[in-house]
Amino acid sequence: MVDVQGHILVVDDNRMNRLTLSRSLEGQGYTVALAEDGQQAIDMLEGQSFDVVLLDIVMPEMDGYQVLSRIKGNPRLRDIPVIVISAVDEIDSAVRCIENGAEDYLPKPFNPVLLRARLNTSLQKKKLRDLEKAYLQQEMMLRQSEKLATLGKLSAGMAHELNNPAAAAQRGAAQMAETISALQQTHLKLGEMQLTAGQLEKLLDLDKQAQARANQSLDLDVLTRSDRESDLEDWLGEQGIQDAWKIVPNLVSLGYDWGGLGMLLAEFSPTQFDTILDWLNCTCIVYGLLEEIRQGANRISEIVKALKAYSYMDQAPVQSVNIHEGLDNTLVVLRSKLKPGITVHRQYAPDLPKIQAYGSELNQVWTNLIDNAIDAMDGKGEITLRTWQEGQWVIVEISDNGPGIPQLIQAKLFDPFFTTKPPGKGTGLGLNISHTIVVEKHHGRIDIHSQPGSTSFEVRLPLDFVADNPA
Repeated sequence: MVDVQGHILVVDDNRMNRLTLSRSLEGQGYTVALAEDGQQAIDMLEGQSFDVVLLDIVMPEMDGYQVLSRIKGNPRLRDIPVIVISAVDEIDSAVRCIENGAEDYLPKPFNPVLLRARLNTSLQKKKLRDLEKAYLQQEMMLRQSEKLATLGKLSAGMAHELNNPAAAAQRGAAQMAETISALQQTHLKLGEMQLTAGQLEKLLDLDKQAQARANQSLDLDVLTRSDRESDLEDWLGEQGIQDAWKIVPNLVSLGYDWGGLGMLLAEFSPTQFDTILDWLNCTCIVYGLLEEIRQGANRISEIVKALKAYSYMDQAPVQSVNIHEGLDNTLVVLRSKLKPGITVHRQYAPDLPKIQAYGSELNQVWTNLIDNAIDAMDGKGEITLRTWQEGQWVIVEISDNGPGIPQLIQAKLFDPFFTTKPPGKGTGLGLNISHTIVVEKHHGRIDIHSQPGSTSFEVRLPLDFVADNPA
């Protein structure tokens, strides 16, 4: 039994030619399909998979030149080798076919030995092309997988970052409803007391003080705060104030002590003073909650703004990029990984120019490099981000004071699938992707310098960058 070596489509309007070729090819181990005109050939190519096309030139309605043009103009078919076998034994015809993408050109009557040699060569080329396409597709899938994995990690971190201020704002809003209700009751009591114009003016001053101090919390150590609260609680107890312990912490936070409240007591009657304290306590809580909600909303806005800038959402692939903004936005995105033991130093050149670049992809580079630095230090250390201009280059250096990378490993760092992380912690594609983005897409350079206690990645990006395929 002869092994099947390939699936061949024979296109010829002459029945005897088709049968002759078919018998010869099947005897050599190929499977063969026959098309008697150009349109039938195109229909069969679009519906089946073929390894080589043997194409005649002189055919009615659609000649071989047109069929060849249709095949090479179709992205799905253009990689199929086409060998032209024709009785048109003219050099111009052969040149025309080769220029239009034919793999080879053989005259009729064909030499079986020569045809087999040309077929084998064409099949080998197709197999190599198919392997290359499969490799590129697999690489693209792996790179996409790496991007998705990075996105997943960043999304988890962002969810945590957004949840904290959102929860604070939600908690503040819930407490606000209860406090405003209590504040309304004190307002009603104050309205029944027929306060003098001077007393009302004093309440307005107290309100302004509470509002200002809510934004500037009194910084006291635990012992001092405890002493002040204890003294104030005792004094209020002496004045007959019930449950003084409930309002003392807020009053101390506003900066009040028994001396200050004593001066306030001198301006109001004891009954009024009791209500004034409730009012002051509620007012303090309301302004404090408003500040907490404001800070939470601002934090959420800051994160969303950084995320939008980080991804260059709604912008062209190539745009004017501020390197410093990209680095800062990346730090915001990675904030959940920056533990308290990690310190980040920014040494930015004040006059660093903007550059034309793929903004979102550069941010992916910064993410990979900073994330690696964080992992290397195991929760404690320093990361330094430096930028400067050197001639026609903008340079970004990301360094850490982690354990360093052994000299023998450094040469392999940018190889695909090479990783120094434990199994399950890294794919080995982060630095490879970074190298591709910097070197191949931006025509720059990325170098590593490492020794025990110090590792730095230096990224050089050209000022005069022009995209290979401008959008």
